[in-house]
Amino acid sequence: MLDWLTGTKIPVGDTAEAAFDWLQARGGAVFDRIADTLQGLIDAILWVLQTPHPLIVVAAFVALTWVLQRSWQTCLLVAVGFLFILNQGYWKATTESLTLVLSACVVCMGLGVPIGIWAAHRPRVYEAMRPVLDLMQTLPTFVYLIPAIVFFGIGMVPGLIATVIFVLPAPIRLTQLGIAAVPKPLLEAADAFGATPRQKLMKVELPSAFPQIMAGLNQTIMLSLSMVVIAALVGAAGLGVPVVRALNSVNTGLGFEAGFVIVVLAILLDRMLRVRR
Repeated sequence: MLDWLTGTKIPVGDTAEAAFDWLQARGGAVFDRIADTLQGLIDAILWVLQTPHPLIVVAAFVALTWVLQRSWQTCLLVAVGFLFILNQGYWKATTESLTLVLSACVVCMGLGVPIGIWAAHRPRVYEAMRPVLDLMQTLPTFVYLIPAIVFFGIGMVPGLIATVIFVLPAPIRLTQLGIAAVPKPLLEAADAFGATPRQKLMKVELPSAFPQIMAGLNQTIMLSLSMVVIAALVGAAGLGVPVVRALNSVNTGLGFEAGFVIVVLAILLDRMLRVRR
């Protein structure tokens, strides 16, 4: 009955494969440069987190929490959380996952905030961009691993690339929302005082949109943490590795232990970067 519909298949998969083959053949040097740059970023963050004594790193996170939150309760929570991770023996894996998360934050916020500002100033561009952002967030994350492996091999870099593709829509959307929601009286007052577009952006729009931009950073961190297990499937080190190992060996204790550490890390990062009202 459906032969007329299924007889001629639209070559979606073949087209995608041909596109990836063309990119791999023509863009090898570009992908190598991207991989080297991202690997350098990953190595630098890993060095900062793993070279000092763990207690020094914990103290630095507590100090950063005090600067951001001015709350001794939050500082105590961060200290207890990281000491718990040390107690469970997951410090090295935690620093590796933090490296993936922080690298994703640098790339996603570095790209997402400017793109969000650009989209907020050009509504038609954002309307054209929305289907692409929807596709990036709804396409199964495992699909991203295939081209990441093809272009970048195995390791932290393909895990970071897959994470960035999945996470990038969040800072773009929230930055666009914040800039587009700036009250018109503020913009009119800036225009009345003769502010240039750059001055209006730096002194009016960005301060007004700061809570939304910080919410984008928070979402970037949370979504990046949700990718640590998936990134482990392409050789990315971190807390995803024991989870995958537990899944392969049906080890309930190991899986719950590593999963609980991921939850603790997510809570700590969320409390550290929560915007104070």
